[in-house]
Amino acid sequence: MNIMLFHSTYGRRPAVRAAADRLRAAGHEVWTPDLFAGRTFETVEEGMACKDEIGKDELLKRAVLAAAPYSERGLVYAGFSLGASIAQTLALGDEKARGLLLLHGTSDIAPGVSVDGLPVQLHVAEPDPFETDDWLSAWYLQLGRAGADVEVYRYAGAGHLYTDPGLPDYDEEAAEATWRVALGFLGAL
Repeated sequence: MNIMLFHSTYGRRPAVRAAADRLRAAGHEVWTPDLFAGRTFETVEEGMACKDEIGKDELLKRAVLAAAPYSERGLVYAGFSLGASIAQTLALGDEKARGLLLLHGTSDIAPGVSVDGLPVQLHVAEPDPFETDDWLSAWYLQLGRAGADVEVYRYAGAGHLYTDPGLPDYDEEAAEATWRVALGFLGAL
């Protein structure tokens, strides 16, 4: 499978490269574009300031430019938190998308979006301050109405970005469970 993996608001940290290596070891081809041009951050506030400085439109432009050379192959879009929201936006706009793997994040769904059976898998903490229960319920229903085949996995007690061992949110048990399920999902596409 060809996977375009987008980083979180912390930037392309070692955990993103480790995730890409894990996916490659499972036989996938993976690209990890650096939307922050080499900048990484120690706090979510610093990363959000960078995101705001760059702007949403520019980030999406960078993501589209990174994915465009490979989209004819049929990409699985994936991402962590902010990167998940970017992956979702791209996957819902790419008729050749093969799947969508969301780790720790979702995004708004544009009105009138239609995807024919797009496989979508979301892994998120429970509770998650950025992905509230009400938001996730509405997101799930909207994506289902758009035609996606959606699976949601919740991890009680884990922090928001629980798959990154370099962050305080890290939860080894939840992270390993996430990767087991996600690799199964990708292997079945």
